[in-house]
Amino acid sequence: MAAISYSTVFPSRSDFRASCLAFQTCGRSWVLPNRSFHRRRRHFGIRAEIDFVIADEAKKLVTEGFAIVDVRDIKQYERAHVKSCYHIPLFIENKDNDPGTIIKRTLHNNFAGLFFGLPFTKLNPDFVKSVKSQFSPDSKLLIVCQEGLRSTAAARQLEQSGFKNIACITSGLQSVKPGTFDSVGSTELQDAGKAGLVTIQGKISTVLGTILVCALLFVTFFPDQAEKLLPPGN
Repeated sequence: MAAISYSTVFPSRSDFRASCLAFQTCGRSWVLPNRSFHRRRRHFGIRAEIDFVIADEAKKLVTEGFAIVDVRDIKQYERAHVKSCYHIPLFIENKDNDPGTIIKRTLHNNFAGLFFGLPFTKLNPDFVKSVKSQFSPDSKLLIVCQEGLRSTAAARQLEQSGFKNIACITSGLQSVKPGTFDSVGSTELQDAGKAGLVTIQGKISTVLGTILVCALLFVTFFPDQAEKLLPPGN
């Protein structure tokens, strides 16, 4: 009985990884009609591939003509952003006033907003439209956010919309060392995500630690004076 082997390949930069199409049986080769092959290509489609790079590689991409698209919210963008980047947020502030949204916004502002400085947001319905208004599908785009999650989600949307040359920084701007990019803002790029009470937590801990160390040294080197200051034990 003749042995038949079959393998499929579609040339593209997407998720497909194959290379040829052939039937072999006892030394004879059979080739599928071109019409059948084209039907399969239309069925699966051809998609671009998103490149995930580290900060140094991202800097090199910028020198090669990649435009930086910052998809963070406005507050993080204002704290620090790469000079000459384009700000097109993936999420925008949610100002809806239906009862459910008001309750969620109140709970959010009393916890995440207070402690972490995170705004109450919703998905930007015009994100892809805004990008398309400024860039063609052939443009080279480096998508950035603070942790790398929003940039990945944004890149997927752009890929599905026909953009072919997309890159993201692995772990986001929080992994960028000072001086890697020319930045604008009141803080470093890697610290732009820090806000709210967590920003002073470290300072409070430092002050309390200093007070305790000073008290210990005082008791150790000046026991007589410490005894006079401290209330007597029971």
